[in-house]
Amino acid sequence: MAHILLTSGPTRAYLDDVRYLSNGSSGRMGKALAAAALEAGHRVSIVSGPVAVDYPQAARVSRVTTTREMLEASLALLPKVDGVIAAAAPCDFEPAARQLGKIPRHGRGLTLRLVPTVDIVATLAERVRELQPSGRRAWCVAFALEVGGDRERAIAKLRRKRCDLIVVNDIPAIEAARTAICVLDAEGEVATAAGTKTQVARRLIRLFQQRLIDRAV
Repeated sequence: MAHILLTSGPTRAYLDDVRYLSNGSSGRMGKALAAAALEAGHRVSIVSGPVAVDYPQAARVSRVTTTREMLEASLALLPKVDGVIAAAAPCDFEPAARQLGKIPRHGRGLTLRLVPTVDIVATLAERVRELQPSGRRAWCVAFALEVGGDRERAIAKLRRKRCDLIVVNDIPAIEAARTAICVLDAEGEVATAAGTKTQVARRLIRLFQQRLIDRAV
């Protein structure tokens, strides 16, 4: 059985010590994937942004807040895992500078300059293979929320970041109990699934077992 690193939930990009940018990721898909992986007999280590869900007790959970913290916690776990499921929704941009204290309210507008955050998936996909013991093939699965489930954008992202598979969902999946996904490899569609996030997670873990985990030894 595999030891799986799972990223889950959102991250926060702070404007000041009070306000931040984030998104509506609830961590429900991450929770469902962790439960499905544990049911299948795998070990699970979760690196999670701020969420209200309770992860399975059998999983090891590392709590983080920012995108940088999520990457650093994930990199620390890489030497111990066999593969990565990057289901988190980290902030892609952050303020160029974080102001100390609280930005005071005034009658004028406020202009923010945003810069890209570190690319967690690309970094993990590159590093996970380098850090694995000799004789094993590590793997990395990315998640991508694409408007309209845009498969071309998702495949381009998979190839650019050098992941094994990418799971594509759409905006309605945010904070919802149900989801619809499409799984792609570099050649195109592998599988589709729809239902509760628990149902979809079980389908995904079975697919990862067949396509990645069983072939990694």
